[in-house]
This record gives sequence, C-alpha cells and structure tokens, in this order.
Amino acid sequence: EIAAGGGSPGSEPPIAPAPAMPLQLNLGELDLTSDEFILDEVDSKRGQRQSWGEQWLSPTPLQGVDLRQYSKQVEAELQQIEHASIKDYIKESRNIASLHMQITACDAVLERMESMLSSFQSDLSSISSEIQTLQEQSVAMNVRLRNRQAVRGRLSQLVDELVVPGAMISTILEMPVTEPGFLEQLHELNSKVNAVKEQAFRETMACADVADILDRLKAKAVAKIRDFILQKIYSFRKPMTNYQIPQNALLKYRFFYQFLLGHERSVAKEVRDEYVETMSKIYLSYFKSYSSRLMKVQVGEWYPFESLFRSQHYALLDNSCREYLFLCDFFLVTGTPALELFNAVMGKTLAMFLKHMDAYVSDCYDSIAVFLCIHIVLRFKAIMAKRNVPAIDKYWETLLEMLWPRFEHILELNIQSIQNTDPQKLGFLDTRPHYVRGGGRQVPCRGGGWELPLSASFPCGCEGYRTERFAGSVHQGKPQTFRATQPQSKLSPPSPQEFIEELLAPGFGGMITFVKEAEALAERGQLEKLRGEEARVTQLVRGFAATWKAAVESLSQDVMRSFTNFKNGTSIIQGALTQLIHYYHRFHKVLALPPLKGLPIRSELINIHHLMVEVKKHKPNF
Repeated sequence: EIAAGGGSPGSEPPIAPAPAMPLQLNLGELDLTSDEFILDEVDSKRGQRQSWGEQWLSPTPLQGVDLRQYSKQVEAELQQIEHASIKDYIKESRNIASLHMQITACDAVLERMESMLSSFQSDLSSISSEIQTLQEQSVAMNVRLRNRQAVRGRLSQLVDELVVPGAMISTILEMPVTEPGFLEQLHELNSKVNAVKEQAFRETMACADVADILDRLKAKAVAKIRDFILQKIYSFRKPMTNYQIPQNALLKYRFFYQFLLGHERSVAKEVRDEYVETMSKIYLSYFKSYSSRLMKVQVGEWYPFESLFRSQHYALLDNSCREYLFLCDFFLVTGTPALELFNAVMGKTLAMFLKHMDAYVSDCYDSIAVFLCIHIVLRFKAIMAKRNVPAIDKYWETLLEMLWPRFEHILELNIQSIQNTDPQKLGFLDTRPHYVRGGGRQVPCRGGGWELPLSASFPCGCEGYRTERFAGSVHQGKPQTFRATQPQSKLSPPSPQEFIEELLAPGFGGMITFVKEAEALAERGQLEKLRGEEARVTQLVRGFAATWKAAVESLSQDVMRSFTNFKNGTSIIQGALTQLIHYYHRFHKVLALPPLKGLPIRSELINIHHLMVEVKKHKPNF
C-alpha cells in the first residue's frame, strides 16, 4: 500500500517506484551448493524476534498503572517500530529488487546447468555402453584371431608335411646316393613319411592324396640305398683290400641304415646279415693267416712266444675296438644287442684264437712265457676298459682261466725238480744264463739278478711274486730281461745309463766322484776348497794309470758272462768305455782349474788320445 502511493495522514510521502535496472547477476559470496548462510541468518532473525517478544511480553509490575493507557502506549510503540521497519525495507528496496533479479538469473543458470548435466550424464551413459560393447568386440576379435592363427599354423604345417615337391621327386629318382643333395632329400622324405603316418592315424583325409607318391619314392630310395650298402660290403671281399676304408665311407652314410630300419626292416636285416657274414669270414681268414705266419717266425728264428702273443693279441685288440665302435655307430645298437652283434662278427675268430692258445699252453713248460702272456692279457684288458669297449672281456677272462692254472702247474714242476735234484751230481755249474732261455731278451739289473719283462704290476693269484716294470715296454716287442723279485716295496727300475754308472763304479768310482764334486764347486764359485785336495788328486792320477787296463778287462768279462746275447753285451761294453773316456776328459779339465793347475802330478796324466787308442783294443768284436 505504501509503495502504491496511499498512506495514512501524517505519514511520509510515498516513494516512487525504482526505475528498471539492467540485470546484473552478481552472486558474490553466494554459495549455491549450501544453505548454511541462509539458515544461519534466519535463525538470527528468529532469535531477535523472540528477544523482542520476550522483552515486550515479559511480565512487569503493573502496580499503580492504568492498563488502557499502557495498552495505548504499547500500540504506539509498535506502530513506531513498524514504521521504522517499513522505512528500512523501502531504503533497501533497490538492493532487494536487485537480489531478486540475481536470484532469478541464478535460477535460470542453474536450470541450464541442470539441463547440461542431465545431457552430459545421458551422453556418459551412452559412451560407457559403447565402450563396454567395444571391449566385448575386442575380446571376441582376439579370440577369433588366435583361433585363426592356430588353425593357420596347423594347416600350414599340415600342408608343408603333405606336399611333395618336384625337387624331391627328381632327386630321389635320378641323383646318385653319394651326392649331398640325395641325403638332404632323404631326410625330408623320412620326415614326410612319418608325418603322413601320424596324420593317417588321425584319419586326415588329405593323406590319401600323397600316400601313393610317398610309397613309391620310399621304395625307390630303399632300393638305391640297399644296392649302395651291399656294394660297399662286397668290396670288403676283394683280396688285399683295406676294409677300414669302406667302413669309414659307410659311416658317412649311417642315416641310410637308419632309414632302412625305420621303413623297411626286412631290407635292413638283409644288409646287416650280409655284413656279419662277410666280415666274419674276412676276420677269420686274416687272423688265421697272420697267426700261422707268426708261428713260422717263432719256429724259424727262435722268437719268444710272448712277443708273438703280444703282436697277435694287440692286433685282435685294435681290430675289436674298431669293429665294436663301428657296429654301435652304423647299426645303431648299444649294450647287449651290440655285444651280440659283435660276437656274430668276431665269434669265429675268437674261437680260433682260444683253440690255438689251448694247443700251445697244454704243451708249454716255459713259465716265464706263460707269466708274460698273463700280464699282457691284464694290460690289454685295462686298455680296452679305458677305451670303454667291453667287446672281448669274456675272451680275456677265458684266456686267464687257461693261463693261470698252467703257470701254477709249471712252477710246481720246477719246485719239485729242484727239490729232487742232488747238487753233488751236477758237477761244474755255469752261472751264466743259458743261451736258449736267454732268447735275446736279457738286460742285467742292479744286484746281479734278472728281471721279467712285465709291462706293469697287476693283482694276481701268484702271491709269491711282485712284478716290476723295467725300461722299455713289452708292447714295443723289443727284447728285454727282467727279474723275479720277492714280495717287497716297489722299486724304481734302473735305466741303461744308471747300469753303466754301476759298472764303472768298482774301478773308477773315486775319479768319477771327484769330477762331479769339483764341477759342482766350480759352478758355485768355490774353487778355493780344491786347494787341500792335492793328496787325493795324486792318488787318483796314479791309481788310474796303474789299474785302468785291468778294470776295463774285468768290466768286459763281467758283462759278457752275464749276457749270452752278444749283441746286448757288446752294446753295454761300448757304452761303458765311451762313458769312461768322457769322465777322464772331464778329469783333465778339472785339473786345469786354477787351484790344481800347478800340481806336479798333472805331468803323469795319460794323454786322452792315447787312452782312446788303448780303449779301442778292448772293444769286443762280435
């Protein structure tokens, strides 16, 4: 009513309506997301009104007050307060109108934002649905891709296995088996045949399209391989043929037999049987001829049987190792099947060897020869064990079972013969070795004894002896002599040089010792220690001049008494005399050193050239 221009008399003039103002939305600190500020303001106003009401309505003492007059007074005060409130409202009308306009604009903005958010929410829901659909489609596509790749890989492999290239057909049909290309295509054919067998087991229909072609190619390859291997085997039968050469050639084509074994067992058996029959006859023929020739050498040249035994069985060892390894490598066998195949090849030869040894041993009384054969067998057995070839282990055991009893029997006969001998009936005894038993294999050892030619020490049933290895080896087939020693700790065998030193020691040991001591002092630069050796040097010079001829003669006689083999004895004497001249020449050089150079005894030294001429007179001529 006041804003319209009316009012009670005496009131203030009416306020003209505020001119229209452009909408300026200024929210200021207005928080559209919270109503805390508005509620707090409402609570504040409510509290003020309550306080005012309490102030006006609170009981006051009305004693002596006219209530009508008091009522009018209160009404007047209320009108006054009302007028003040209206004035405040009118005063703030523009701000209130502006606030109303701002609130209206804010409502419009909020309405638009609500619409936008609703649209955005709808779009998000649609996008989420589309993303989920894309994810599902991606998973499905990945599954289909993997399935297609797996199928493609298997189909590609299947096609590769089943397709027969024209190059394979032409190679198998036309190319010689010795060409590298044939072997390469044979591997491919083997793979395809095995693959077709596997696919046929799975009832693959495409196998029927290539089975006939592969069968014909396989038959052609088998025929060519069979002819090639049999031709190589037949080449073994030619006289004077080194069968190891075609064997090595076959090893280059070991896959041929593997192909036959996998696809045509009857042909593989035919090839193996043909090889066994051929090589069995060849080995028997070769070793029979070789053994007969060795026996002729023994009879004609008095060659020791153990040397022939060694040669014969070393040849057997070498050929057995080679043959066993060839059989394992080419025929693809190991263990018991390999031993059975080896026995099929070498069985006749081994039986021939055993028969020959049984005939010899049963009529042999040479204990040394039998003993040497035993240790040769032990040595060869160890060699084959080192090569990991068990082919003829049973043969070695059979030989030992044959040789040991015979050796023990011969020893018993020798012991019995010695026990029954009357020394008084023997007459003059010659201490030299008998020329028959010598047999060219004697070399003296330290102590004047004799050594048996044993290649090594082995545990054996003969506990009365221990074998010691001497210089050289029985495997070299060189003559040697050894000594049977009583059980004792193992001694290092003497070398020929050591033996010569011992021969020179009785007659020339003093001079040799002095030469070595003086040379050692010269090397250390201690020549002054030789100044007190005048008496010793004088004794050595005069003693050598007086006794050297007799000592040389005694040395020669001692050696020749110990050796019935004149060749060995002569060699040892020549070595001893050469060593003697060498030591005497060094003795001359020692006496020419400064501490001894001025000794008068040097004039009594024998001229080295004169000594050489005199020594040559003692050289044996045999």
